[in-house]
Amino acid sequence: MVRVTGGLRGPSPEERPHPEGRRNSQGIRIDPEAEAEPRTRTAVVSALVEHEPGVLSRVSGLFSRRQFNIESLTVGPTTVDGHARITLVVEETDPGIDQVKKQLAKLKPAISVGELDDDAVRAELVLLKVRGDEPDKVHAITQMYEGQTLDAGPRTITVQITGDHGKIDDAVDAFRQFGIIEIARTGQTALARGDTPTTPGEEPGHTAEPAGDGADRGVPDTNSD
Repeated sequence: MVRVTGGLRGPSPEERPHPEGRRNSQGIRIDPEAEAEPRTRTAVVSALVEHEPGVLSRVSGLFSRRQFNIESLTVGPTTVDGHARITLVVEETDPGIDQVKKQLAKLKPAISVGELDDDAVRAELVLLKVRGDEPDKVHAITQMYEGQTLDAGPRTITVQITGDHGKIDDAVDAFRQFGIIEIARTGQTALARGDTPTTPGEEPGHTAEPAGDGADRGVPDTNSD
């Protein structure tokens, strides 16, 4: 019987390379850098809800409890009586955005929830109160951004600018040179382009045809003596 006294040549265990990261429950090794920095994106979510008291507080409470990264939230009426549209701008990972839509759809007042395409029509509004030391220059900047002067006095000027997110950011930066005293900015609101419904299955409200003489509408008169 031959006895082997030496092992195979090679680096010691301490010198051998060790893969970084850990394995998930399926045994797949996870890249620690990819796991530490999940990729996020900005999405616009539109929801039709029953316009009832407290619906906005319920929606905002839902997102605050779950700590979703909500950039803005707006609400307003639609063409259907008793319905309101909520527009959310969120910055989350894809799974996070899916959860936003699922949790919103679970609310009792929710009728329909959907995410808008990147080419949707988007707009927001900002009110800026700036120092009035240079009114001519303030007016020029306002005109450049197609804005409107709402109030002008000897000490302050208040203007209104509407447009997409980028335009609003640029306008705010342009007015900083005068000294912004106060600012009020709405969140984004949005509609899908063309005849695409903004939320799945959405239909506009229909106005009832006014009553009148049937003959005026080309309807035969069925009354007879």
